[in-house]
Amino acid sequence: MSRRAEPRPPAARSATMRRAAGVVAAAVLAITGCTAPTAGPTAPSWTSVWRDDFTGPAGARLSDQWRHDLGTCYPGCPAPRWGTGEIETMTDDPANVSLDGAGRLAITPRRVAGQWTSARVETARADFQPPAGGVLRVEAALRLPDVSTADGAGYWPAFWMLGAPFRDGHTDWPGAGEIDVMESVNGRPAVVGAMHCGELPDGPCREARGGLGSPERACGDCGRRFHVYAAELDLSTSPARVRWYLDGVMFHQVTAAEVGEPAWSRATAHGFFVILNVAVGGAFPAALGGGPTTATVPGRPMLVDYVAVSVRRPA
Repeated sequence: MSRRAEPRPPAARSATMRRAAGVVAAAVLAITGCTAPTAGPTAPSWTSVWRDDFTGPAGARLSDQWRHDLGTCYPGCPAPRWGTGEIETMTDDPANVSLDGAGRLAITPRRVAGQWTSARVETARADFQPPAGGVLRVEAALRLPDVSTADGAGYWPAFWMLGAPFRDGHTDWPGAGEIDVMESVNGRPAVVGAMHCGELPDGPCREARGGLGSPERACGDCGRRFHVYAAELDLSTSPARVRWYLDGVMFHQVTAAEVGEPAWSRATAHGFFVILNVAVGGAFPAALGGGPTTATVPGRPMLVDYVAVSVRRPA
């Protein structure tokens, strides 16, 4: 199934059911305890182009590097409930989204008088893209909401990217591209990644079957410890490709050859902006047998230690 709600002003989304295997690459970065890593890619050829370490006092609002998505859809509501059927209302209330005073952003779904609220934020910049013949890497250190299948039905934390054309009124999702770096639902001890492109109801990214997604990647302690999630858009290889990593281990990839032209270029030949959110309910949780119930516990945040964008230029 697929994921997300379209950007400004958006079109409908889906919920992401996954596929394909991964290949081990690089070394595993072991993240333990409650202290997240603070370094991005370490190869000398990587150049940092954007970063936020969420430094500030507890309760502080985000800097102007970010913008808040409010309500239940983008202005004009071409895709109510963010196009996914999720039930929360997104706010900029510090109770839903603020710094925790320990160098982390907390996005916290809350239930008050039976109504769910949460937060969805996106980078002000929408020009993140690889240099010609190079690589773009987008990563974050995250601790997912500390819920289980017993008390986390309906939770839907996500870290993802949308193509810049959506910021300019483009509404034909998924044509301008979506890269879901990380999603997890219903308190399941696993994460997934996916790419969306082409057209609806189906096309080269197989949207009718949920997009070009990974199988669930086991991560039993993702709600208790920080892990590094990353995606790379690599134009240095032939064919070009997108790769997904969990703690430095590649677990999924999609190549331009799988997608074909012109869909690949429509989805990747432009900038991207980055989104963090915790949804409640919607198509993807429902597809995996969940949705908020009376047992779903509110107030369990997704913590973000940093978000970093880097590029690697060709040699």
